[in-house]
Amino acid sequence: MIIAKLLQFQLLGVGRHGPSRKALDLWLDGAHPEALKQVSASRSVLSDILQKLMRRRLHASTDSAHLKEDIERVCNARINTLRAWLRPLDMIAQTAPLIGLLGTVLGMIEAFQAMQGAGAAVDPSVLAGGIWVALLTTAVGLTIAIPASAIVGWFDGRIEAEQAEMEATVTAFFTGAAADRGKARVVALDAQLAEPRYAT
Repeated sequence: MIIAKLLQFQLLGVGRHGPSRKALDLWLDGAHPEALKQVSASRSVLSDILQKLMRRRLHASTDSAHLKEDIERVCNARINTLRAWLRPLDMIAQTAPLIGLLGTVLGMIEAFQAMQGAGAAVDPSVLAGGIWVALLTTAVGLTIAIPASAIVGWFDGRIEAEQAEMEATVTAFFTGAAADRGKARVVALDAQLAEPRYAT
């Protein structure tokens, strides 16, 4: 499942945001054909969403409110696709220590049963065998659970970052990145005011 998720992320281009950001900048600058060409050439989840936005925006009959609602549906579907198979991995990470603990309990039961059957002449090797089985099952459970839990956390982080990038891109598309452009204008104005002016 881990290998399948890694291949899925690779095929869907999770984390490849550079072409989409460039395409969005081109679109906001009015270079619509170049922006559409940029996202069409890129293969990623974000580029696919941005391409749908651009194509539907070019249709003058498309209402903005309806487009926002529809693209939100598309984004949710993409996120659900990325989250596929994470729940089984999470269940493995949570249940592996419990299965190891069950093996520990069974191993200790076996050891004490052997002690009871031996009576006064207890063979240490029999007791050690039960304890060895108990510790081995615990170690195997933890060996499975720790990497699985770390990998699930890493997958979750990648998906959350992808979702945040989707939201930021869609918002910038509809608002025209007003905040960023306003900040750029202020910086440009400050630079102009800071230039020395010489009296003639």
